[in-house]
Amino acid sequence: MKTIVTMGRGGTGKTTFVALMARYLIEKKHTPILLVDIDPDQNLAEMVGVDLDAAGTKTISELLSETFIQDGGTTLGVPPSQRIETRIWEQGLFESEGFDLLAIGTRWVEGCYCLPDAALKSALGSITRQYQFVLIDSPAGLEHLNRKIAGSVDTIVDIIGPSSKSFHHVKRAYRLVREVGIRCRRFVTIGGFAFPENLGTRAMNETGLEYLGKIQEDPLVAEYVLSGRSLLDVPKSSPAFLSVGRIVERIVHDQ
Repeated sequence: MKTIVTMGRGGTGKTTFVALMARYLIEKKHTPILLVDIDPDQNLAEMVGVDLDAAGTKTISELLSETFIQDGGTTLGVPPSQRIETRIWEQGLFESEGFDLLAIGTRWVEGCYCLPDAALKSALGSITRQYQFVLIDSPAGLEHLNRKIAGSVDTIVDIIGPSSKSFHHVKRAYRLVREVGIRCRRFVTIGGFAFPENLGTRAMNETGLEYLGKIQEDPLVAEYVLSGRSLLDVPKSSPAFLSVGRIVERIVHDQ
């Protein structure tokens, strides 16, 4: 089982990358895959063609709200993360033939993700071994990483955009991984859709990290995203899909 965390500033294409990475791994029959959306925008489900509401699947934040606010449950005694774990697998896991999906959802109380993060961390610790790959879509903010949702990660991918802030984000994230003690075999960078092709060397020099290439711009993928179509249906000839495939091969096989 390999865990791959993808992060980056908004607009760099990280959720598109995760969806196309899932598409590639499914194509190569590296299944089953668990997709984990810890971005409150909750775009990953739509990008892989999943309507959680229609499927009757709840986010972790929704399950916490139902259990401890609507139903009047107490957070004292047994840790809440343990008390809702069964509900997560029964009501919070979307299951399909090639992949399953978990979403953390929006804040269950204003300004706080501590309890949803703890619940997700507990749930992941008990189920991930049955998957070949766990793909985590992380927001630009580093609070989830700081709380060690996944204490052990094979690869962290930080997607760089065409701005100095993206470079700063990479450096902060890398420093945080070391400071909080996340076990990570590799921390790599890739260029987002808008990242200039000729800045790969600069990315390596400024961050001191591996640069594995960039996601190619692709009008068809942009059209799919705008129309809400699943990126799992993108043609194999898609430039974006092909570029992601090359990056994934390096993530999976490079030492």
